[in-house]
Amino acid sequence: MNPAVRDSLLWGVVGGLVFLVLLQGYHLVGGEFVSPGVIVGVAALVVAVTAVAAHTIRPWVRRHSRNESG
Repeated sequence: MNPAVRDSLLWGVVGGLVFLVLLQGYHLVGGEFVSPGVIVGVAALVVAVTAVAAHTIRPWVRRHSRNESG
């Protein structure tokens, strides 16, 4: 697998896990329960959007990080 694609997918997983942690916190402070189907659907959407965003901005970040370091 291409390292750039692997990295983007891993960032997508991180985004999905952050969403689930925030949702758990919402439930712990007394928020209304959300159905499991909605949770899975939104988490999958967050994973996809985060992965695409990470892959899209990767060249920009690499270009700017080189300019500042050298």
